[in-house]
Amino acid sequence: MNTRRDDGRLTLFLCGDVMLGRGIDQILPHPLDPTLRESYCHDARDYVALAEAANGPIPRPAAYSWPWGDALDILAAAAPDARIMNLETSITRSDRFAPGKGIHYRMNPANLPGLTVARPDVCTLANNHVLDFGRLGLQETLSTMTGAGLQVAGAGLNRRQAQRPATVTVDDGRILVIAFGTPSSGIPSYWAATDDRAGVDVLPELSRNSAPRLADRIHRHKRPGDIVVASVHWGSNWGYDIPDEQIRLAHQLIDNGADIVHGHSSHHPRPIEVYRNRLILYGCGDLINDYEGIGVHRQYRDDLRLMYLASIAPTGELACLRMAPTQARRMQLHRASPEDTQWTRTVLGSVSRRSGVRIDAAPPGMLTLRPN
Repeated sequence: MNTRRDDGRLTLFLCGDVMLGRGIDQILPHPLDPTLRESYCHDARDYVALAEAANGPIPRPAAYSWPWGDALDILAAAAPDARIMNLETSITRSDRFAPGKGIHYRMNPANLPGLTVARPDVCTLANNHVLDFGRLGLQETLSTMTGAGLQVAGAGLNRRQAQRPATVTVDDGRILVIAFGTPSSGIPSYWAATDDRAGVDVLPELSRNSAPRLADRIHRHKRPGDIVVASVHWGSNWGYDIPDEQIRLAHQLIDNGADIVHGHSSHHPRPIEVYRNRLILYGCGDLINDYEGIGVHRQYRDDLRLMYLASIAPTGELACLRMAPTQARRMQLHRASPEDTQWTRTVLGSVSRRSGVRIDAAPPGMLTLRPN
């Protein structure tokens, strides 16, 4: 059990997509067959070659800690009470590629230490890659993770499991994580879990009627002293505009008891909002992937990654949000340079301006948002 700080605050580490499959799997000690069924690449090792062409050689095999790089030191210094991330990779040896998909992510279960080295408390799985190798691949993913003592949210062997919150116990309360995804992120509708079929929790559409089923889940599980994180995989990969229906749903979630909306799917950070003194991350951006060297959409600087450290008051209100900027080089996270930190601050501050938030460059090497 984690212990609250003297002022009762909790610190939560949140990040976007952690993609340990494909090229990342190839540099770890136990790579799977690199064969791909993509129009862009037919061999996962090609993604490693692209990264090496851009920034230099990558050790093979690399240590399990290699992809995380400086992120592990940042986490150790922050000592968060809970570490929550979206794992966008199937953990399976299956070679049954899901039909109708252009990209498939998988990592070898033997490479699981590449995830556990970051000590996640909760991995959300309601995304568009966790069933890349079918329901048997999902079942192996779930058994591998639960066998290692990892908590998951947003996927399960049936609807009940997929909708069950993950729980992190703290003094005088809990951190509850509910996770779901939407078709706008690329989740096929037939991936949805049912009473007798494994899958993910899919919200079919974003409309004014979308919130009640989520609100019921929050009300059913939340107790005094609990902090609720609503983790949602939604939207497109690129761009800063947030659709009105996403804003509406985020507000409805908070109106109905969520304390943080943890959005992901975009490959780069999207706007931040503080609504009713509670944090909304519309898109955290990827944290780990194998995109280095591809060279598309360079204006978004998707090589720059953010680690979010939210300090939450006992009432659920945001006390402070610190963000650690990092950069991916040689398939490893490094602390971002002062120039790249300032670029991130300028862009994120600009796209978040309509929400009235201000982002400061402090302390050194960090960005800080404090609610007005």
